[in-house]
Amino acid sequence: MELLQKIVSLAKRRGFVFPSSEIYGGFGSCYDFGPLGVEMKSNIKKAWWNEMTRIQESVVGLDAAILMSPKIWEASGHLSAGFADELVECKKCKKRFRIDEIKDKCPECGGELTEPRKFNLMMKTFIGPVEEKASQAYLRAETCQGIYVNFKNVLNSMRMKIPFGIAQIGKSFRNEITPRDFIYRTREFEQMEMQWFCHPEKADEFFSYWKEQRMKWYLDLGIKKEKIKFKEAAKEDLAHYAKRAVDIEYEFPFGWREIEGVHYRGDWDLSNHSKNSGQDLSYFDEAGKEKYIPHIIETSAGADRSFFAFLCNAYEEIKGGRTKTTESIKEEEVFLRLHKSLAPVKAAILPLMKNKPEITEKAKEIYRSLKLIFPVQYDEVGSIGKRYRRQDEIGTIFCFTVDFDSLKQNDLTVRYRDTMEQKRISIDEIPAFLEKELGQ
Repeated sequence: MELLQKIVSLAKRRGFVFPSSEIYGGFGSCYDFGPLGVEMKSNIKKAWWNEMTRIQESVVGLDAAILMSPKIWEASGHLSAGFADELVECKKCKKRFRIDEIKDKCPECGGELTEPRKFNLMMKTFIGPVEEKASQAYLRAETCQGIYVNFKNVLNSMRMKIPFGIAQIGKSFRNEITPRDFIYRTREFEQMEMQWFCHPEKADEFFSYWKEQRMKWYLDLGIKKEKIKFKEAAKEDLAHYAKRAVDIEYEFPFGWREIEGVHYRGDWDLSNHSKNSGQDLSYFDEAGKEKYIPHIIETSAGADRSFFAFLCNAYEEIKGGRTKTTESIKEEEVFLRLHKSLAPVKAAILPLMKNKPEITEKAKEIYRSLKLIFPVQYDEVGSIGKRYRRQDEIGTIFCFTVDFDSLKQNDLTVRYRDTMEQKRISIDEIPAFLEKELGQ
């Protein structure tokens, strides 16, 4: 777990993730994404959105409300005993634990445990000025229900034909009793979900397709092959509505954990909402003159969990340092080998010396022109070696160093993050250089 603590420390120190409400002592298992974290998370969501709605065919987007009619959650089964954790309480220290996480005794103090009882995960709120049962509502526990109840709206407004998908990114909330492992399991989290509607006879084919596509997405963004795998759910472990489920798991410092699920949900969702709402959510195929309830293949990824996986995957420690400067570096250096699409800062502009106004002004001029098109940083504090190391820590792909020759020749030195190769290029060519290297 030492590695986990190092990553958590880096995340806070360099502005990726902060504990929420920290100046008031924190607020249980809630986190704020800092300046670099929000950029990186935005890049992950952008990569997912482009994959789903640009690269894939017949997938459109949606942004459903977080607050929805409580009837939706009744119909989906979220208010029943099925959407609940079984908890036990220690009679000695009074702490509560999920029954699937413990054995016979309290893991904290060894005390005797109570009998298990159900605890619903839905977060309640109230609509209007009076807190009474009639005004009770819920923060959504998942984004997919907003997709299901908008199935006909999307179908008709966009003139879609089966098969097609609806993609959505948004916040969800679950009243987790045992949130843990930094941002892996929290009460407030962001999902990236796509629901694929298809003919029942094509469902198995599309399940295999989306399973492979989702694994390919992680690999294409730099996740190491040995750190990611499929895990098929046993039939006895399937949710009541699921016909098949495969998890994509990543090996975190605390073990293998799910970062995305690919689920064959059958027609349960649309059938249930059709029955409970009184609205016909079936599909009529004009060509085949066939009417049926579409079956659903779901891909459900956690934006926060993906962020965590990409951060862990990129984290490297170089004993004795990797920066090629005249400085003697004996301690280990931290280096984030983030994929170019995910790195929060694409390039840093560094004047060779801070106390030479002609050099700093030239560097600032380059920075001001680039920041309109790329996420870039300007840094003049400390030696050039220390500044390289700071940029390596946050995964910056290129460092541009402005020196005296830059004033005479209108060029500068570019340093590549991964290889530390250095070469000189014309200042005028920097935008084209970055577009080519970053694929933008």
